[in-house]
Amino acid sequence: MTGFREQAPGGGAQGIFYGWYIVAAAFVVLAVGSGFGFYNLGVYLKAFVEERDFAVSVTSVATASFFISSGLTGLLVGLFIERHDPRWSVLAGAALCASALLGIRWVEELWQLYAFHVVFGAGYAACALLPCTTLVARWFEAKRSIALSYASTGLSVGGILFTPVSVKFIEWGGLGWAAGWIALFLFIGIVPIALLVFRPSPASMGLKPDGGEAVRNEEGLIDTPVPDGVDFAEAARSRLYLFIVSGFVFVMMAQVGTLAHQFRLVFSRTGSDETAALAIASMAGASIVGRLVGGHALTWMPAKPFVFGLAIAQAIALALYAYMTNPLALIATSVLFGVTIGNLLMMQPLMIAEAFGLKAYGRLFSWSQFSMTAGVAAGPALIGYIYELGGGYTPAFLLMTGASAVGLICFLAAGPLNQFKSEDKVGV
Repeated sequence: MTGFREQAPGGGAQGIFYGWYIVAAAFVVLAVGSGFGFYNLGVYLKAFVEERDFAVSVTSVATASFFISSGLTGLLVGLFIERHDPRWSVLAGAALCASALLGIRWVEELWQLYAFHVVFGAGYAACALLPCTTLVARWFEAKRSIALSYASTGLSVGGILFTPVSVKFIEWGGLGWAAGWIALFLFIGIVPIALLVFRPSPASMGLKPDGGEAVRNEEGLIDTPVPDGVDFAEAARSRLYLFIVSGFVFVMMAQVGTLAHQFRLVFSRTGSDETAALAIASMAGASIVGRLVGGHALTWMPAKPFVFGLAIAQAIALALYAYMTNPLALIATSVLFGVTIGNLLMMQPLMIAEAFGLKAYGRLFSWSQFSMTAGVAAGPALIGYIYELGGGYTPAFLLMTGASAVGLICFLAAGPLNQFKSEDKVGV
C-alpha cells in the first residue's frame, strides 16, 4: 500500500480520492451479489416450484430462511469487520454463495431446500451490503449520502443485468445447469475486485475521509483517529435506534416480501416470463434513478421527511399491486416500487451513521439487519400463505400495504436524528 501511495499521491491516479475507487468496487460487488442473489430469490422460488414440485408456501418459508441466516451471520460479520480487513469477509461470503449455488442440482428434499437458502443467506451477509456500506461510510463524511447512493446503485444494476440472464439460463438448461454458471459468474465478479481494491479505512492509506493527507505524529507515523460516535450500549437502548429499527422492520417486510413474489405475481397476472422479467428490470432501473437523485437531494434535504415520503410511496405501490392486472399498469407500478427500493435500502445505513456516528456503526447496523430478520423473513412467508389461503395475491399485498403504514408510524415516533449530536459525541 505504501508503494501505491507513492505512485498515486492523494490516494489515486491524477489526484482522484481513493474513496471513489472503494465506491466503484462496492458498486460492482453489490451488483453481482444482488443480481445473482437478492433479486434472484423470486426467480429461484419459481424454478423450485415448477421444476422440483415444491409448494409455493413451503418454498416461501425456505426463502424466509435465507433472511434469517443472513441476519444471524451479519452479527458475526459486524464484529469481524470492526477488527479485521473486510476483504476476508467478502472472500468467504462469495465462496459460500458459490458453493450453495453449485449444490442446487442436488436439491430434491425439503431439508436440502432449506440448507441451500441458509448457506446462501450466510454468504450474502458476509459479502454484500454490510461490508460494502461499512467501507463506504468509513471513507466519506461530508459526501456520505452521495457515495452511498452511487455504491448502492449496484444493487439495482444487478437486477437489470443479471436477473434476466438467470431467467434465460434456467429456460435453456434448467435450474441445476444454470446455477453452476451463476456460481462461477458470482465468484469471479466479486472476489478479484474486492481483494485488489477494497481497503479497510482511509487511515490505512495515509488519508482522511473525503480526501486529504492523514495527520502524522512527531515520528512521522500516521495517527489513526478513533471513530466519532455514540457507544454501542447507549445507542442500542435509545428510543431513536429502537424506532428506526422497528420502522425498517415493517417497511422491509413489505419490500422483501414483494421482491420475493414480484416475478411470480406478474407472471400469474400476465402469463408471460418476459413481462415478469421486464417488470423486475423496470423496477431496478427506477431504483437507480431514484437512488441517485435521492443521494444528491439528501445533501440539502433532512433525512426524516425523505424517509416518510418513501414509506408512503411504497404503500401506494403495494396497494396498486394488489389489484392491477394490465401488463403496462404492472410495469408502471414496478417503476414506482423501484423508486422506493432504491432509496429505502440506502436510508438505513445512512440514518444509522448520521444519528450515531461511526464508533459502533458495524455492530449497530448488523443488529439492525438482524432485527429486521423477523420482518424480511415474515414477508415472503406471509405472502405465500395468504396467497394459498385467500386464493390470490390481492389480500397478501393489502397486508403489505398496512406494514408500510406501520413503518411510517415508527419513523414518526423515533424523534429527530440529531438528538445525540453534541461537541463531545457525534461528529458526523
